[in-house]
Amino acid sequence: MAVLLTGTVLASGALTTTAQAATAPAKPTVAAVGGYVMNNGTGSSLFTKAADTRRSTGSTTKIMTAKVVLAQTNLNLDSKVTIQKAYSDYIVKNTASSARLIVGDKVTVRQLLYGLMLPSGCDAAYALADKFGSGSTRSARVKSFIGKMNKSATDMGLKNTHFDSFDGIGHGANYSTPRDLTKIASSAMKSATFRSVVKTKSTKQKVTTKSGGYRNMSWSNTNSLLGTYSGTIGVKTGSGPQAGYCLVFAATRSGKTVIGTVLKSTSVSARTSDAKKLMDYGFKR
Repeated sequence: MAVLLTGTVLASGALTTTAQAATAPAKPTVAAVGGYVMNNGTGSSLFTKAADTRRSTGSTTKIMTAKVVLAQTNLNLDSKVTIQKAYSDYIVKNTASSARLIVGDKVTVRQLLYGLMLPSGCDAAYALADKFGSGSTRSARVKSFIGKMNKSATDMGLKNTHFDSFDGIGHGANYSTPRDLTKIASSAMKSATFRSVVKTKSTKQKVTTKSGGYRNMSWSNTNSLLGTYSGTIGVKTGSGPQAGYCLVFAATRSGKTVIGTVLKSTSVSARTSDAKKLMDYGFKR
């Protein structure tokens, strides 16, 4: 009788294991060279693909740019920054993505964050680095700001992340990993201001001109998941010659948030498709 009972228990356990295996979602195939997804509530990993391999990150770097700005003591989001010629010259020199900021305009820090995260403005990134870095020269302030970005990564315990630019246009030592970038984004999403900005599909911002008048700046988000994937709440696109096509993404459904990153996908459409597959998989897990 004891033998029969043991056999019954073993058979039952085998059936349970088989049933679990049958219902587990198939791990998706993505075009991206690296990927990572986690449960934002628990921090548990849901998907990994070369998740700890260092790669160029393109404009997903700007997540840390925004995070550093929002971490400033006594931050006044309505303080104004005067747009300098150096910012527009930088855009031209690097053929960089732009918020189309106009020299002499006075733009608030909050508006610069929209210009940074929606159209991925490298001019907005430069303005923020110049504003929140320390030093008597612009180059010193920019170096200081990048130092703050690296200190933030170190403070988070991220050993595979390093920044040498404020916008992702690197100089040979700007890198992160899918896991690290996801953790940076998860931390940034704790800020209500950051969450509000990155979930915005488009915005029209009224800025003060050099002559004291006003102009409207219109910015659209480069993240096409907004409006096409139910529950999307962010986060940031990126691309570049070394980076390929990158996307840090997050969505909430039924009270559960998944957040993740794909690096070096093959096209804009592929990175979007990759993200959707990984979020589908994350929610099933």
